[in-house]
Amino acid sequence: MALNNWSAWAHGLPLRSTVAALATGCALFGAEPARAQTVFDVIGPHEYDLPVNFDPFNVFVQYAYVQNDSQRWDANGDLVDGSGAQRIVGLSKYVHFWTPDFNRNIGLAWEIIQPEISIRDRGAVDPADRHRSGFGDTYTGFAAWFKPTPQSTLGIQSFLQIPWGDKSVSDGNWKNLTSMLWYTPLIWELDWTGDAGFMWQSPLVDGVKPGTTFYTNNRFGWRVNQWLEPFIALDYEHSDAYGIVPESWVFDGGLGVMVFTYKGQSITARYSTSFKGQNHSDNNSWNLKYVYTW
Repeated sequence: MALNNWSAWAHGLPLRSTVAALATGCALFGAEPARAQTVFDVIGPHEYDLPVNFDPFNVFVQYAYVQNDSQRWDANGDLVDGSGAQRIVGLSKYVHFWTPDFNRNIGLAWEIIQPEISIRDRGAVDPADRHRSGFGDTYTGFAAWFKPTPQSTLGIQSFLQIPWGDKSVSDGNWKNLTSMLWYTPLIWELDWTGDAGFMWQSPLVDGVKPGTTFYTNNRFGWRVNQWLEPFIALDYEHSDAYGIVPESWVFDGGLGVMVFTYKGQSITARYSTSFKGQNHSDNNSWNLKYVYTW
């Protein structure tokens, strides 16, 4: 069954169960040249397969990933040994969705995202840095969209990251992440979910202002049946140089599956790796997403 058939889908799993919550932020831990996860790579298929003209509803999403920094991309674009650290990150998100009365042909959402972070680095020189954990900097923001066709979505989202997390896992500066978002069915039972945007940052505590990061995330899914959708993930980001930190970029790919479980719920699992990069961590991560709507 094609997921974009909203009226038919509502007789099976509810419409709201198909709305994976809007994309959340990346985890940027420190200002080291070997950067962390690609911005917004937590999204799954149908992340932006969104309705208009609907009654208000709520979504809770729990994202989680485990990243092993066993390798990194150096200045020459070669893979070399990484720090060996392991990062375990959770992102707990609440979203409220509604359609404004002044125009029922658009959709709106407001969300709050709280990161939970654990970094294990047995090779750290300072014993205090071998295990850092705590609540990261909170994200909050909005999204707005319309449907150019009955089955597709086009919109914009913007998030502010507030630097009040635990000092051991916060770099202490403000961030704004703004991007266009889209969803469209393709041929057969294939579909495309994607976003493209930038991340702006305020100066760090030492006064150095990080460069702007540009990113795009794309998910190409194939709906096998009512319950199962395998997909391909492609992610890219580029960060401008600043201070003594050089320009960096990375191109990632992954394979995953989205499972539509019980009424109003779904689970998505994915493994991602890096194809090529420069001055950036090599992606070696397992990713999980759980969605509940009411």
